[in-house]
Amino acid sequence: MDLEAAFRAVGEFGRYQKRAVAVLVLAQVYMACQSMLIVLVGYTPAYRLEPRGGGPSGQPQRVTFTEDADSIVTEWLLVRQQAYKVSLAGSLFFTGLLLGNVLFGPLSDKIGRRPVYLTGLFFEVIFGYVTALAPSYEVFAASRLLVGLMNGGIGLVCFVLAQEYVGKPYWAMTGTLSSMIFAVGIALFGALGYLVRPWRTLALVANSSGVLVFLLSVTLPESPRWLFSQGQTERAEEVLRYMAVRNGTSATSLVLQRVGGTGSPVRSRGGVLQLAVHPVLRLRTLVLMYACSLVYYGLTLGAGGTSGSRFLSVAMYGLVELPAYPLCIYFINKSWAGRRKSMASFLFLAGAACLCTMLVPENPGALLSVTSLALLGKLMVSAAFNIAYVYTSELYPTAIRNAGLGVCSMSCRVGGILAPFVPSMRALHASMPFTVFCLSGLSAGCLGLLLPETLNRPAAETLEELSSPSHGRVLESKALLYQHEKWGSTHK
Repeated sequence: MDLEAAFRAVGEFGRYQKRAVAVLVLAQVYMACQSMLIVLVGYTPAYRLEPRGGGPSGQPQRVTFTEDADSIVTEWLLVRQQAYKVSLAGSLFFTGLLLGNVLFGPLSDKIGRRPVYLTGLFFEVIFGYVTALAPSYEVFAASRLLVGLMNGGIGLVCFVLAQEYVGKPYWAMTGTLSSMIFAVGIALFGALGYLVRPWRTLALVANSSGVLVFLLSVTLPESPRWLFSQGQTERAEEVLRYMAVRNGTSATSLVLQRVGGTGSPVRSRGGVLQLAVHPVLRLRTLVLMYACSLVYYGLTLGAGGTSGSRFLSVAMYGLVELPAYPLCIYFINKSWAGRRKSMASFLFLAGAACLCTMLVPENPGALLSVTSLALLGKLMVSAAFNIAYVYTSELYPTAIRNAGLGVCSMSCRVGGILAPFVPSMRALHASMPFTVFCLSGLSAGCLGLLLPETLNRPAAETLEELSSPSHGRVLESKALLYQHEKWGSTHK
């Protein structure tokens, strides 16, 4: 039988898969805490500069913090000329995140999901403890770079594993659940920061959750989809039979068909260069890189920050995205919407919301204001960004899935680097930032319509399958859409 038929026989989302996905989803909470750590441990409390003794007032010698707070700023006096070091530590983390996206994706496609995930998680926990126990700022900054490197890598592998353990109809749910729990993790970190104020203790407690995740992850098997795509059919059968036993199904003697229909499997040659060489992958990658870059981070940062308690601000940063995820789950599984139309529509709505901000006068007390429209744009682009992750994993075959997702995620980090500079365009005109965000959203929505629909469509396992009519088209057609719907109706 083929791989999708094997999952239906084993159980597409049985008891064992639910437990495995729960472990991978729990890892999202840990990664969210590490991503937001610098926001709280790098907090700069109010301070004043005082002359030492009776020296001249023009030569301040001592920094006195007037607010009771414990952070790297108060410990290492990162103020005035040293204040840039806080931002530098945050930038180093996101630099590591970018590198991890690029390096770990192709590596997991080559040697496997499980070893890359476990190794990356182990070292992220180690480097996380180095962060908490750092004797100097230099050690702290270096550890944030290394934590970011591991975080960016295992985040992708964790996301892909949560999908490859289950049947294709559940990919959208597990992908959306991963993104949603990451947002919940941000909110939980805000609450943890409120309860644990010393920065070293906060870093220790937040990092210790990674130890629990690692211990739970050790028992996870290799992805059967990756094993099958690499020609390791016997090992894939072993994993599927193990899932069948744990799910309590009778499919304990299943046999997978060999790639090419013969007894000798064909190893599909993947590699990140295939994203540029393969004509279908090249066009898909270019579209997805644009859709996932400046649009999300630009609109997110353009929505403005929340004022008041820093702990509440961190929590709200995560909670504000939660309403977007139920919308994703509903629309992307409907035959009249699907992945393609849903992502494009949310991008259009995000761009339209930014367009409306230029037409509405600034009135913070009104229901329809620049702030509320910017927040609406953030919700819409959060939904589009989540769909983009699910959609991207379905558009790439298993043999190169992590590499494709890694390159697209890398473009997100580049967008995150560029987005903070967009608000400086207010010097040209007050509406220029939202004009850029508007054009980004609308143009990304148009480009997204060029991609094929993947709803009710079998996932490609090898690069060779992209040459078939059902996988190789970049533009969608009515005839192909009819074939997808017919396939879905016969495999329910």
